[in-house]
Amino acid sequence: MARMHARRRGSSSSTRPLRSSNPEWVQLSPEEVTKLVAKMSKEGLSSSQIGARLRDQYGVPSVKLSAGKSVVKIMKESGAKMEFPEDLRNLMHRAVRLSGHLTVKPKDLHNRRRLQLVEAKVRRLVKYYHRTGALAKDWTYSLESAKLLVE
Repeated sequence: MARMHARRRGSSSSTRPLRSSNPEWVQLSPEEVTKLVAKMSKEGLSSSQIGARLRDQYGVPSVKLSAGKSVVKIMKESGAKMEFPEDLRNLMHRAVRLSGHLTVKPKDLHNRRRLQLVEAKVRRLVKYYHRTGALAKDWTYSLESAKLLVE
């Protein structure tokens, strides 16, 4: 797949093997995986942190195959409050960091361009989340609101 903001090919990376069922070597039952996800979400971990911890410490290669539901769906069912989707929060954090760098070094044109591209991704993602209902229709992105939300 090509990159979004460049006219070249993307770098190849490893992919998970195609599986339709949970591997037999996974020791945790679906109920145990669900309880672990709910416990970790109450500790304040994000969905990607929960997935990585389950993979590394508990040997669960895929929560969706093990529990039958995604990490985010289990978190919502357990009552964890997620104001913003994690990918949107990460992009806003990157935009805030870049704008902080540009206040110190205003002539850094390469990073000014990077900030423009990151903000374009944020706006595109906000439009998608408005369509799907994950964000309120009246919420709009601005750098000032991102600074308040991220920090």
